[in-house]
Amino acid sequence: MAQTVRFRLDDDACAQVESLRARLRSLGLAVPTDTPAVTVAAAGAIPQPARDALAAELRLLALPSIWLATLGTVAGRADELVLAAVVDAELLAVHAAVHDALAGRVRAPVAAYLPGTWLPHCVLAEERPADAFAALHPVTPVRARVVEVEIG
Repeated sequence: MAQTVRFRLDDDACAQVESLRARLRSLGLAVPTDTPAVTVAAAGAIPQPARDALAAELRLLALPSIWLATLGTVAGRADELVLAAVVDAELLAVHAAVHDALAGRVRAPVAAYLPGTWLPHCVLAEERPADAFAALHPVTPVRARVVEVEIG
């Protein structure tokens, strides 16, 4: 199982994403049970030296706000419906800084989260994305402040 670096979202944003998931759950769709977050990196292992380097880097950065605004699917995960983020220079800069801190320090990085391939998102449904899309469209964008970075 891969270890991840995730942006934890503020309580209001989590409540809005959970509300969307609850709508889908009420229709009988499988939805994630984890706390809504945006995964920014994943690897087979994130050892302590990588964690220390990441913590040092994050002390120098302002964590961004994220606009989760677009319903869609992610390449390689076509069975899920996600709420994708609007990608801006600030978000990409923090994402790149995370990967700079991890570079050469993690084992088996997951390519889908590397700069240039990453699509920031929260998973809303784990099955039947067309049905989930129809139930939620149009979606009101969620403004999410990043309040913490977690490694799990």
